[in-house]
Amino acid sequence: MSADIAWIDAAITSARPQAIGALLRYFRDLDIAEEAFQDACLRALKSWPEKGPPRDPTAWLIMVGRNSAIDGVRRRAKTTALPDEAAISDLGDAETDLADRLDDSHYRDDVLRLLFICCHPDLPATQQIAVALRIVSGLSVKQIARAFLVGESAMEQRITRAKAKIQAADVPFETPGPEERAQRVAAVAAMVYLVFNEGYSATGDTATARAKLCDEAVRLARLLLRLFPTEPEIMSLTALMLLQDARARARFDAQGDIVLLDQQDRTLWDRRKIHEGLALIDKAVRHRRPGPYQIQAAIAALHARAETAADTDWSEIGQLYAALERLNPSPVVTLNRAVAVSKVDGPEAALALVDPLAKALGGYFYFHGMRGALLMQLKRDAEAREAFNQAIALAGSSAEAAHIRSQLDQLTDGGQFARA
Repeated sequence: MSADIAWIDAAITSARPQAIGALLRYFRDLDIAEEAFQDACLRALKSWPEKGPPRDPTAWLIMVGRNSAIDGVRRRAKTTALPDEAAISDLGDAETDLADRLDDSHYRDDVLRLLFICCHPDLPATQQIAVALRIVSGLSVKQIARAFLVGESAMEQRITRAKAKIQAADVPFETPGPEERAQRVAAVAAMVYLVFNEGYSATGDTATARAKLCDEAVRLARLLLRLFPTEPEIMSLTALMLLQDARARARFDAQGDIVLLDQQDRTLWDRRKIHEGLALIDKAVRHRRPGPYQIQAAIAALHARAETAADTDWSEIGQLYAALERLNPSPVVTLNRAVAVSKVDGPEAALALVDPLAKALGGYFYFHGMRGALLMQLKRDAEAREAFNQAIALAGSSAEAAHIRSQLDQLTDGGQFARA
């Protein structure tokens, strides 16, 4: 059986976290692990089309990568000549033995260790995301730089600094205990959601470049779910991202302008992702262990289940946000609850929630946009104009600024404001 390039590419992408994780366990050095994996990939591209795919591509890549790295260390020490290519690549039955030893528990701990290292607490969030995308996902520096809208050299420096900080830190390589593992899973889940939000916060002119970040975050969440199949918060995180990402095609019009949730063409929503997300959140709820991701996914599920904007159960959404506020209080959660309150109790009740957030959210684009929309509904045009002008000053993109200008143009017609 021969292996075509598409199959090889998919097999390598799928194997990467497990292989890098296992190589990191062997060598305890991120650079050596990465170089070993890259070398194994090059050998796979040469060997697999000729000899056919191995029975366990991940085991093959780990074995070849490990041999290659050991050889590299020896070569640098000038003590041993480079072995013959065939001697390294022709694994024979050794592959089966290795696969037997690298059982699911080994994979789980290796991948988990790799993810934990990428979200090392000494690293700022932007570096955690960048280094995870480079090491775990295998995105090129150019791809990551494009997604973050920075230059390639700046991103290279960011990743290099992050890796140096990890290298300098006293990173434990032993398998974490149950309590430590539970704590780290939460940090890893947060890092995965940060990756997703980096992609989801893209605007019309950058949505295509950043869509890959959403795809990658969903892939990492599925990986976590394979490692922790009974953990309801991981199910919920995956569901949340699938349900939000399902709206991707409807969030911008042909000109790249923002289309608010109420006005989106729901026939453009991805039903496959919605069905998968709904199944996951239903499964998570049955565990009766609600957490922040579960509540957010439940809110996203209510939007997904509404056939039209008018069918949205805003009362239930308001109650869920209130529950999220109790569990994980933050000004942004309160601001989001105000959207539901405006739908159920009117703009005045919502404004009473929003105004006290001025000190905490004074530099937040969505705060001023939301406040302007509520003031507009209350016919307080001068105050609405002022709020919209503040929002424009804080807009992160031309699409956000254009959306607020359209609100200003319709000031006497009333309007709504919410994250699409």
